[in-house]
Amino acid sequence: MKPILLEFSDQFETERLLIRSPKPGDGKAVSDAIRASMSELKPWMPFARQEQTDEQVEENIRQSYVQFLSREDLRLLVFRKDTMEFVASSGLHRIDWNVRKFEIGYWIDTRYSGNGYMTEAVQGIASFAFSELQARRVEIRCDSKNSKSRAIPEKLGFVLEGILISNSLSIDETEVRDTCIYAKVK
Repeated sequence: MKPILLEFSDQFETERLLIRSPKPGDGKAVSDAIRASMSELKPWMPFARQEQTDEQVEENIRQSYVQFLSREDLRLLVFRKDTMEFVASSGLHRIDWNVRKFEIGYWIDTRYSGNGYMTEAVQGIASFAFSELQARRVEIRCDSKNSKSRAIPEKLGFVLEGILISNSLSIDETEVRDTCIYAKVK
């Protein structure tokens, strides 16, 4: 079956969170979160190298929505269920539908950091991938120096399969970095 024809829910819940596909109009909340989190995002996320306008973020959200519908990339936005406040951006990326392999990426609005939301979201997304998408493999890749990002797969029982030495450049391109690869398989 062609991926574009695959039927699955565009949202699901965890104990405290609603996790769903991006929708037109979500750009302002995401843009506000990026601005509030810029100092924490800048060392790790390419999109945080320069400020973006609300319109640029909205355009990115709409492109992500189209990619979700076409099943090319499954970006997911994370909201608190009780207040519907935007908390984080995550998703299932680098998809190989033949193997049923996905990579979870994530960043959190700094104002919500330290409450376990990202760990809860990643656990929910991994469960969704295995149960709804019949994933055989779910990966998390992160910079070896990003201790907060590494803590999440370690806490959730992902296996550190390896570290790719001198695999990438730091976001500011001043230093060669190593990439950790964590995975869960079915």
